[in-house]
Amino acid sequence: MKLHYKNLAGYVALLASAATLSACATVGPGRIGVLWTSMSGTQNKTYGEGSYYVFPWNDMYVYNLRTQNHDEVLDVIASNGLNIKLDASIRYHIDPQQVVSLQREIGPDYYDVVVAPILRSEARRVIGQYTPEEIYSTKRDLIEREIREGLATKMAGKHIDLEAVLIRNVELPDAIRRAIDQKLEAEQDVLRMKYILQVAQSKADQRRIQAQGIADYNHKIANSLTPSILEFERIQQLGQLANSTNAKTVVMGPGMNPRVLLSTKHGQ
Repeated sequence: MKLHYKNLAGYVALLASAATLSACATVGPGRIGVLWTSMSGTQNKTYGEGSYYVFPWNDMYVYNLRTQNHDEVLDVIASNGLNIKLDASIRYHIDPQQVVSLQREIGPDYYDVVVAPILRSEARRVIGQYTPEEIYSTKRDLIEREIREGLATKMAGKHIDLEAVLIRNVELPDAIRRAIDQKLEAEQDVLRMKYILQVAQSKADQRRIQAQGIADYNHKIANSLTPSILEFERIQQLGQLANSTNAKTVVMGPGMNPRVLLSTKHGQ
């Protein structure tokens, strides 16, 4: 029995010693841990959120699984040889199913080792195909897409999922930027004047069509008005005027028969 107590005391002392020598590793929200041991290297098992005791001769590597954003200042050269500085942002996240492979093949410094160099290389390759004006104004969306596609292709198999590449600002020499702004403003003035002329032309065409319609209508009416129809209409109008109770003066044109007017009046 005494031997049993001695063994138990030794076991407790050993555990206390191990606990003292071990360190506490914490895996926070949105993160995942990968354990490396001195005996067998990187473990296939991953560790979710929580705290873990790790012996001093082992290491727990903690990776962020959330979407991450890095800002980069890119020094590139346009197609005409002009140096341009781009303020860019890249968004990405780690594939949680491949974090162990990421640890084995690249390690925690994966952004500096893989992502940043490829981003700079692709930015130089793409920007070198465009003029400063296109980079500054007209082709920025296309440039972003081409950089993102090239970066995604070269990062395939690196255990990192690319989300976006954004160009936030393009810095040009002041003289170049002013010249581009003036050119863009002149182009906008031309487009505005072209629009005004198109509107004026449309209104002129509309008035011409309306006038032609009225002319066609009058022409058809004029062809259908024979002398007898005109005489009949005049008699009708004079008859209505003569029967009016208001004071009136009846003016009869040439060829008007007063008896016709009187007979019309008596008949009514």
